[in-house]
Amino acid sequence: MDHFSQMKEVLKLEADSINRVIGLLDEQMCNKLTNVFEFLHAKGGQMVLCGVGKSGLIGEKLSSTFSSLGLRSIFLHPTEALHGDLGRTSENDAIIFLSKSGTTSEIMKLMPFLRIHKDHRIALVGDLSKAIAKECGIAFDCSVEREACINDLAPTTSSTVALAMGDAIAVAYEKFVGLSKEGFAINHPGGKLGKSLTMKVRDLMWPLKESPILTSEKLLKDAVLEMTNKPLGALAVMDNNKFSGILVEGDIRRSIAKEENALEKPLSEIMTKEPKYITSNELAMDALKLMEQNKIYVLPVITDGKFEGFIRMHDLLKEGF
Repeated sequence: MDHFSQMKEVLKLEADSINRVIGLLDEQMCNKLTNVFEFLHAKGGQMVLCGVGKSGLIGEKLSSTFSSLGLRSIFLHPTEALHGDLGRTSENDAIIFLSKSGTTSEIMKLMPFLRIHKDHRIALVGDLSKAIAKECGIAFDCSVEREACINDLAPTTSSTVALAMGDAIAVAYEKFVGLSKEGFAINHPGGKLGKSLTMKVRDLMWPLKESPILTSEKLLKDAVLEMTNKPLGALAVMDNNKFSGILVEGDIRRSIAKEENALEKPLSEIMTKEPKYITSNELAMDALKLMEQNKIYVLPVITDGKFEGFIRMHDLLKEGF
């Protein structure tokens, strides 16, 4: 069998294995998850993930997923737990055990010392008849007919199924708390979504003191000099401390192209008097959308009638929007 065919076979086997456990999903066990989530919320507890080997690696990923969804979570290695890490858990926590065999010796050694009540223990195991499932109040069948490994040995389909089942539990928690995009963004401030939902115009704008400003009776040549000293691509025209309009680099080019003496013209004859603008309290993503819709590259920031500075598309793109 060539590599292409082999890889297709592995992907199909793993997909079929996930589809298979959908049919094994126990509705009663799923409903019991609500009690666990309510308990964690009431007690301020955390979700602990526990496993060994590849199951442990899946547990680490799932712990990270729960944390990203707003539920405090840690990964607990059962061996390390017996040597002090058990102190990281309490009776206010819930725990998810991952074990293909359902009899992982390291986990079974930990069970007698675990302070977490049986009702708050969840098993993701390959055999519901074994000891780990019996020690848990909730148990999900994560069995597979065979591993995708050619020798049916290396955890492949089994680890994929455990990951998928753990993700299903995590998303059930997300639904339980009604997590919004804004709530998700709180734990992802550095990502694109986090920035789009949390970063405001004021976080990226060029402030008043760094913005080129002139009065309307000044000439275009004065504007060229001012915009050279403060190269933001735009200049605010202000009279008596009130915003009168905006001049952008395109205005300068168009004016010079039309008239030989354009540099001697007052800004009042060239500026855009009622430009598109945005307030400093709005989302930076909204500024980008406004620029894209109107095919402009810089916006004056005006809040409550007061000019506060500029925000540029360049700075938004540089920030990763």
